[in-house]
Amino acid sequence: MPTIDIKGMPHTYELLPSSSPSSRPVLVFIHGWLLSRHYWKPIAERLSLNYPCLLYDLRGFGESVPLSPVDLPISSYSLAAYANDLKILLNKLDIHQVWLIGHSLGGSIALWGADASPEQVKGVICLNSGGGIYLKEEFERFRSVGIRIVKQRPLWLSSVPLIDLLFARMMVKKPLPRQWGKQRLIDFFKADQAAALGSLLESTTEAEVHLLPQVVARLQQPVYFLAGQNDQVMELQYIHHLASFHRLFQSHGGNVQEIPNCGHMAMLEQPDFVEDKITQILEQYVNG
Repeated sequence: MPTIDIKGMPHTYELLPSSSPSSRPVLVFIHGWLLSRHYWKPIAERLSLNYPCLLYDLRGFGESVPLSPVDLPISSYSLAAYANDLKILLNKLDIHQVWLIGHSLGGSIALWGADASPEQVKGVICLNSGGGIYLKEEFERFRSVGIRIVKQRPLWLSSVPLIDLLFARMMVKKPLPRQWGKQRLIDFFKADQAAALGSLLESTTEAEVHLLPQVVARLQQPVYFLAGQNDQVMELQYIHHLASFHRLFQSHGGNVQEIPNCGHMAMLEQPDFVEDKITQILEQYVNG
């Protein structure tokens, strides 16, 4: 798999070509926390029939992990830093027009990416991604649990019989096929600790949470949100709240589409629905 150096860190990516007209934008898929590019593959392979697709692993996740621990400031894992990584990646690959499609944390990175690169980014689609409301006790509890999860990843857990079945049931409405439980287990243990902690802590401060609606409000590009009706990680109220800061919320029938029978992994739980909605959104803006 090809890699590209971004600020001293090798980043693994896949670029799926398309037979579509060269004027069409590249669809760039951004994964969530403790995940990797792999979860986008089923949908990206379908969409690549009409659009070139770029999948990559974020700094410190998937296969974009350092061979040995690196001493980077925690700000290297902020939403703005990840958005800057994306900008560098696009420039190095000589990609000039994109739609960003982000899941969970990846959705927040996509929004920051659109703000940082308005000429390159033509639109954003967020899956299971919202925010903008800071509840002190809930966020402190969420951060505490996240820190404990990252720091207490005993390697023996990966060899426990049927543990992958547990990972296939986490955060979803119905269990995923077992292969995805195995992939989630791999990514859970592979994630670099500094990146896992840094991205968690940097994206959940009170200041950062309150900044996200401001970013959405100033975006001139179209922004859409796909939300799982049964998502207990990113509940509907938070997605509607963040979406309401964009101009499309009050026009064109709104910019939020709720997905029935769907938890926090929309691209795997309801791939046909997600693919159809992405295609419908793109057809409003892309010609040729």
